[in-house]
Amino acid sequence: MSLLESLQWRYATKKYNPAKKVSQEDIDKIVEAARLAPTSSGLQQFRVLVVSNQDIKNKLSPTVLNPEVMVDCSHVLVFAAWDRYTEERIDQIYARTTDERDLPRGRFDSYTDKIKGLYLPETAEENFVHTARQSYIGFAMAIAMAAELKIDSTPAEGFDSALVDEVLDLKAKGLKSVTLLYLGYRDAEGDWLASMKKVRNPTEEFAIEYK
Repeated sequence: MSLLESLQWRYATKKYNPAKKVSQEDIDKIVEAARLAPTSSGLQQFRVLVVSNQDIKNKLSPTVLNPEVMVDCSHVLVFAAWDRYTEERIDQIYARTTDERDLPRGRFDSYTDKIKGLYLPETAEENFVHTARQSYIGFAMAIAMAAELKIDSTPAEGFDSALVDEVLDLKAKGLKSVTLLYLGYRDAEGDWLASMKKVRNPTEEFAIEYK
């Protein structure tokens, strides 16, 4: 099935079958799709936390808009971005890049000095706005990969980020939660949205061409 057919198939699942779990192999593929996503300056400013532990899902569920979805799904992916840019984080990424490419350390110093000059003077809040945007690219890749694998998903922004950060100890990791992605298999009979037509703006309205 093509990517477009897979995207036509998927929808924001509202009811999961709690007895049906996603395999570790497929979870690994979805996470890998997010890992391979492009990011600004190649810095990979976000991480993916994979939650399958039912106790943790139960603890987080009262703070989300659709708690039963989180409780019943197989896995929750938490996309969490750097809380701020630091010199160490930027240098670490570019040290890995040069080492992996058999280039001398410092090969990209002129460029990293430039991005440090852009981001380091900003406030933590300004930094997080930028790092969070990068996480959405990986978020979209994960959704697409799940659709390719015929795994249902539900993107979620309606949650208490402070509680998620506390339960998963994200502050200690220098991260803040941005979005959640529920994964699993639909309970089609119990999902009011499963049988409904997918509706999007028509292409002639959505795409604005300049020829």
